Amino acid sequence: MEFERNRIIRGDCVQVLSSLPESSVDMIFADPPYNLQLEEDLHRPDMTRVEGVTDKWDRFEDFESYDKFTAAWLTACRHVLKPSGSIWVIGSYHNIFRVGRIMQDIGFWILNDVVWVKTNPMPNFRGVRFANAHETLIWASVTKGSRYMFNHQAMKGFNNDKQMRSDWWIIPLAKGPERLRDEIGNTAHSTQKPEALLYRVILSSSNPGDLVLDPFMGSGTTGVVAKRLHRDWLGIESENKYIDLAQKRINAVQPEDYDSSLFDVRDLKNKKSRVSFATLLENGIVRPGQKIYFQKNVDKMAVIKPDAKIRAIDGFEGSIHQVGTYYTGGSPCNGWKHWYVLDGSNYLPLDEFREKYRLRIQSDQ
Repeated sequence: MEFERNRIIRGDCVQVLSSLPESSVDMIFADPPYNLQLEEDLHRPDMTRVEGVTDKWDRFEDFESYDKFTAAWLTACRHVLKPSGSIWVIGSYHNIFRVGRIMQDIGFWILNDVVWVKTNPMPNFRGVRFANAHETLIWASVTKGSRYMFNHQAMKGFNNDKQMRSDWWIIPLAKGPERLRDEIGNTAHSTQKPEALLYRVILSSSNPGDLVLDPFMGSGTTGVVAKRLHRDWLGIESENKYIDLAQKRINAVQPEDYDSSLFDVRDLKNKKSRVSFATLLENGIVRPGQKIYFQKNVDKMAVIKPDAKIRAIDGFEGSIHQVGTYYTGGSPCNGWKHWYVLDGSNYLPLDEFREKYRLRIQSDQ
């Protein structure tokens, strides 16, 4: 069932989510209430009052009521996520451990917990605890074994071309010009998240045209970044003052014209045509009875069988990946990268033969 995208829906998130089609959303970013109400006013050393979270939406009678609320909205989120989708939930020490347990109880499979280390955290003015300098994001797939989206290569660009880590630095709080203010200059939303944080989240686990949903839209950061990256978005928010604020902010975004060669950052290997080992065999790229060598080791040789399986020296049979795993003692193995063909005195990786076949197919088209 089709439904209107790129809008904010006013209402209770559980009720709205329940009305949406099942398996219709590609990615969810959720910034739920943290349940961190201050029991009394907090002041800085100069006696100015700290603007804490005093909103009614962050008030719960006890842990039991908070857990019930959390289970309800997470269950509704799982209903609308596609099997290939994923969810990000952000929180602090006040709630994130409870949220994580409930996510696992519901059936989500946790992929990572990511620590957002703030460059400009609020001090602990009383000096009785460490300053809370980070928040935690839980990233999870719909279930164990789900095929989820992850733009691994794109994320390297944010970490000096190295694999992105789960500790995210150099992302400050939303302050200065980015911080939304009301007509008299007060903070418009108490928990506004920085656009830099959402940029990394959305880029890492969605693609242009995907639908990104935020069940607690608040100040609209998710919509702003999704629009800029040419994702569709959908927000849910219960308070009119935030809807007006977020909609105005999102309307002001004018993304650059879409160009798939620029905005589609999926790993190149995922864009290439799929070529199986059997395809190489039946097209004569490799031959039945031919020997191949695991990590160029003559003591870890295997012979190609006519059915595209390979047989190890001791008789173990399986795919190039299965026999590779067997030779490593059970560690995951990409056989394309670790099996070699001996060509004269040179060892050529199987992956090179696969690339040659792809080029041949392209030239024939």
